[in-house]
Amino acid sequence: MPRITLPDGKLLEFPQPVSGRQVAEAIGPGLARKAIGVKIDGAEIRDLDRPITEDARLTIITAKNEDPDALWLLRHSCAHVLAEAVCELFPGTRLAYGPPVDDGFFYDMATPRPLTSDDFATIEAKMAEIVKANRPFSRVDYPCEAGLARTAGDKFKADNAQRAIAKGAKTISFYSTGNPGEHWEDLCAGPHVPATGVLGAHKVMSVAGAYWHGDQNSDQLTRIYGTCFADDKGLKTYLVRLEEAKKRDHRKIGREMDLFHLQEDNPGQVFWHPKGWSIYRTLEDYVRGRIRDRGYVEVKTPSVMSKSLWEKSGHWAKYRENMFTTASEEREFALKPMNCPGHIEIFKQGLRSYRDLPLRMAEFGSCCRNELSGALHGIMRVRGFVQDDAHIFCTEAQIPGEVADFCRLLKEVYRDFGFGDDRVLVKFSTRPAVRVGSDESWDRAEAALADACKQADLAYEVRAGEGAFYGPKLEFTLLDSLSRQWQCGTIQVDYQLPSAERLDAQYVGEDGQKHHPVILHRAILGSIERFIGILIEHFAGKFPLWLAPEQIRVLPITDEHVPYARELGDRLRRADIRATVDENSEKLGAKIRLARTDRVSYFAVVGAQEVAERTVSLQNQAGEKLGSLAIEALIERLCAEVADKRIAPTAAVGAG
Repeated sequence: MPRITLPDGKLLEFPQPVSGRQVAEAIGPGLARKAIGVKIDGAEIRDLDRPITEDARLTIITAKNEDPDALWLLRHSCAHVLAEAVCELFPGTRLAYGPPVDDGFFYDMATPRPLTSDDFATIEAKMAEIVKANRPFSRVDYPCEAGLARTAGDKFKADNAQRAIAKGAKTISFYSTGNPGEHWEDLCAGPHVPATGVLGAHKVMSVAGAYWHGDQNSDQLTRIYGTCFADDKGLKTYLVRLEEAKKRDHRKIGREMDLFHLQEDNPGQVFWHPKGWSIYRTLEDYVRGRIRDRGYVEVKTPSVMSKSLWEKSGHWAKYRENMFTTASEEREFALKPMNCPGHIEIFKQGLRSYRDLPLRMAEFGSCCRNELSGALHGIMRVRGFVQDDAHIFCTEAQIPGEVADFCRLLKEVYRDFGFGDDRVLVKFSTRPAVRVGSDESWDRAEAALADACKQADLAYEVRAGEGAFYGPKLEFTLLDSLSRQWQCGTIQVDYQLPSAERLDAQYVGEDGQKHHPVILHRAILGSIERFIGILIEHFAGKFPLWLAPEQIRVLPITDEHVPYARELGDRLRRADIRATVDENSEKLGAKIRLARTDRVSYFAVVGAQEVAERTVSLQNQAGEKLGSLAIEALIERLCAEVADKRIAPTAAVGAG
């Protein structure tokens, strides 16, 4: 007799296994009509008609653009409809893999001929037919042996089924659309919406090449990307934002502002130009000041370390394929993909006492990871990067306080970049199926994290089973001005790396005995390269004054005003204001247009009157004329704005 607990705490009891649809009907017929799926115990999304046999906390999912679970379910189902449409239009198509992803879904498939954007209209028309027919989704589970038999002769389906069994699946599931005798079937773990008619707001977006399991030596496939929303308004808003995203692409703006460049013969490595490096150093110095005030000590560890250290830490066995390696004098080395082993080696020098804890050790550490070339994306996904990384060595009792303090610091930092608390999502990832450590240690670690969140007044979403193999973690995701999600900050609880089985870090406790500290791995910005890319797109290159690479440009109206403009530029730079002088012989209008294109924060126009009065005529990036200011007043104004760092929250583009 399952007992179902609803989000408001209400308890419903049923005499036999019950479906989500029946629960929705028990709540009310209106909800039952809107329901498209359910979420069990805050983790598992299920079909509306799958039986629930045990007690569970249950949330009814309805089609809402604001609900990530609803969008995930809609997009997974729409991927199924896309596959059906392509198979019907292009007989002989073999299906490989089709998951929902951020902002949509994709399906990898082997098609009898290459597909191009010219095929999109035909595919969308066929999808519209399937949606209009409102074909029901039906699930059938087969015992593993029978399920495998149904995949015979299809390499991709057989491989997917075998992988599911290897991960512990007890059955193999297939989904069909349509009525018996006229249905179309696909191997799929699900879940799906009740029927195709729910999927009206969809669109095919792009096509690309792919490899089976990302292996360049395996089958080459066609990857079709699409998207789906709860209604036409959601789709239209997304398409508007997509166009805006193209304008804000950090690679495009980076070229226009002369911030950085990338080279094909040096993939995943960033060449920072003076303006871009100015942003980089400003960020680094800002974080350095913030953590110094919180009692962090800064260190520097080698970029190349021996194989033996990586073997002890476990990275050589678990992360080897992502590491760049080299050899010298018959010894193997690796460029560090992360900083934690080096920090532990520093901790181990000398005898540590409980009085030394917590020890907060920070490093702007240069890391290298051997990312696949196809996964690289501007400065968002690179091979060489720097993290604002730190490790907190502490006792178990200190975990809640340290995590809570970090969460408060992180929220303060994000506010300084214009991300208010409503633009920060927190995800609490709990123990995965494959993990190290005892259940007791995981219980303690998860309880400590939860206690810390309470101390920091932090609301979070539980991501069951998504923790690191060594401990639970919090992940902090920013919502930018286009409402895109960017995972940036993190803090992870680690009992394993400092253990005797790994790197054996020790301290002497109050009892005079040796103990292993707990390590909190944490970062606020994450990769500085990636964070700059996020900021470029969030602000469309129009940075707040304290970050702007060029805070003010002095514009002399004619050549005779250049000497005064130079003097003004020198005065501004001596006041630590990033100022330049446009000495070109262009007319003033052209100089102003160029300054706007370069996204300079302020323009100081100087002509005969300004020279005589020792003033400037000030304008901002938006073209607003801010009046005449004396040099001293201008410097005071700019310095106050830089020091303040307050940024008005950015409204979502396309909202409403």
